[in-house]
Amino acid sequence: MPSRARPYDLIIRGGTVVDGTGAPAVAADVAVRDGLIVGVDRALAGSAEVEIDATGRLVIPGFVDVHTHYDGQATWDDVLDPSASHGVTTVVIGNCGVGFAPVRPGMQERLVELMEGVEDIPGTALHEGIRWSWETFPEYLDALAARQFSMDLAAFVPHSAVRVYVMGERGIANEPATAEDVAAMAEHVRSAIRAGAIGVSTSRSLNHKSLDGGLVPGTFADVDELVGLAQAMMDAGGGLFEAVPTGETGVDPEQVLGEVEVLADVSRRTGAPVSFLVIQAMGAPDLWRAQLAAVRAANASGARLIPQVAARPGGMLLGAASYHFLMRRPTWRRLEESLPHEELLAELRRPEIKAAVLAEADLPPDPRRQFESLTDHAPFLFERVFVLGDPPDYEPTPNRSIAGIAAASGRDPYEVTYDLIADGQLLLGAFTNYSLGNEDHLAEMLADETTIVGLSDGGAHVKMICDASAPTYLLSHWTRDRRRGSRLAVETVVHKQTGATAAAVGLTDRGTIEVGKRADLNVVDLDRLRLHPPRSVDDLPAGGRRVLQDATGYVATVVGGVVTRRDDRDTGARPGRLVRAAGG
Repeated sequence: MPSRARPYDLIIRGGTVVDGTGAPAVAADVAVRDGLIVGVDRALAGSAEVEIDATGRLVIPGFVDVHTHYDGQATWDDVLDPSASHGVTTVVIGNCGVGFAPVRPGMQERLVELMEGVEDIPGTALHEGIRWSWETFPEYLDALAARQFSMDLAAFVPHSAVRVYVMGERGIANEPATAEDVAAMAEHVRSAIRAGAIGVSTSRSLNHKSLDGGLVPGTFADVDELVGLAQAMMDAGGGLFEAVPTGETGVDPEQVLGEVEVLADVSRRTGAPVSFLVIQAMGAPDLWRAQLAAVRAANASGARLIPQVAARPGGMLLGAASYHFLMRRPTWRRLEESLPHEELLAELRRPEIKAAVLAEADLPPDPRRQFESLTDHAPFLFERVFVLGDPPDYEPTPNRSIAGIAAASGRDPYEVTYDLIADGQLLLGAFTNYSLGNEDHLAEMLADETTIVGLSDGGAHVKMICDASAPTYLLSHWTRDRRRGSRLAVETVVHKQTGATAAAVGLTDRGTIEVGKRADLNVVDLDRLRLHPPRSVDDLPAGGRRVLQDATGYVATVVGGVVTRRDDRDTGARPGRLVRAAGG
């Protein structure tokens, strides 16, 4: 407890406060007591147990990341990287309709296969890491509540798990739900919301499949089933209904815009806020504008739609530790399966190995291996895969693509690919949000008043993305570094992933720097803020591989008034807890 001589636990002095509301930045001190902000003013009197000099630095709220998949990782890991390294102080799990509760005894394998198939998290890591101690969703929340983390964590109840629990194999086969099925699922949702879940998530995406190739349970749920879940959520106290829509690839504009109306109908009939993903797709690069226009029209007619947009192009990372266009060549597969990563790279640098790989035809695709079909699309995608570089360049020019390098050097694109990967580089596959070769559309999306920042997928697709680093990119690229187009105001960028995201998921106690709010804060040296190249590590349970991405420039990250990171290093403090909605 603070003493009379030191009335505060923490004071951050002399910084430029960007408070997360979108208001202009101001010079102010920020004082913290008992985990809450108790003063925001110039030259606050009094001292504190901990004082941080923020002269020349930004003081901003902790980032609230509403789209992550740490559902399994949170049961064994207290750090929750890669998010922890990028100023994130609250994460929301249970997105995209997949998760690990409720679960009937003996059905755990089914939920693991769903998570592995949809979110590309190694099943071996999940099997070894998760210690199943629950059946119902409230019991799962209790298991999380018993743990401590570097940040706070909140959870959606996932539609697919609820459907499998209620309908069994019929749910897995995506058979239509009966009225009795919907009523039973609704009861599970009410129980979860009353226990503290902050909402419900579902997936309608035709890209989301289990390991056996089956679509996620609930993909074809009719509007009455969706309404039943959303109404149960609202009856139990409210929350956010999160959805991955059908047709997000933009192949069929009529279907994509029809999904907006389906979700608007759910919102209007139940009063529930509904958040869904909006991207720029290769097949329809301007369709996102029509989607946002449809959102504005729907909201004007009584719906509450909240589009989630990305901070940068879809960042699939290709390389020897990930996926790539040569992964089905027999020699490559033999070496990959028998050698540790560094030994693999050394072997790939031998001329005779290179010659053998480049001369071979692909093996047939293995349906249980993620992204095997990537190699079939190589000729089309060579123009969309770029050297990422150091510092990483997420808005690259055509000359940095495999096709551009091949044309300039007179080499075959497969040879260029081989040489880059054998050199240990991770390449950026800009397969979404980069249809026109720039980020101009993202500037418009981010500035739109209806949108929030989402799509980090922290904890998911662990071998091939690290978009959990997006908060750092938002600050460094969009406010300071962008060279090819307009930038965004720091107040806008901060608001989009603090106050706006916190409000979207109903966490009204955080997200802004105001007296009475939770003291989740970042002190950032914007001049030094820098993203480092992604790196592959084998540190998941059972030796599972994932990508991490470091940052420089975070002077301090504060969670509930406790400094969890100082000068880009973990302090070891674990003040983070499960956050339950008001009903829990």
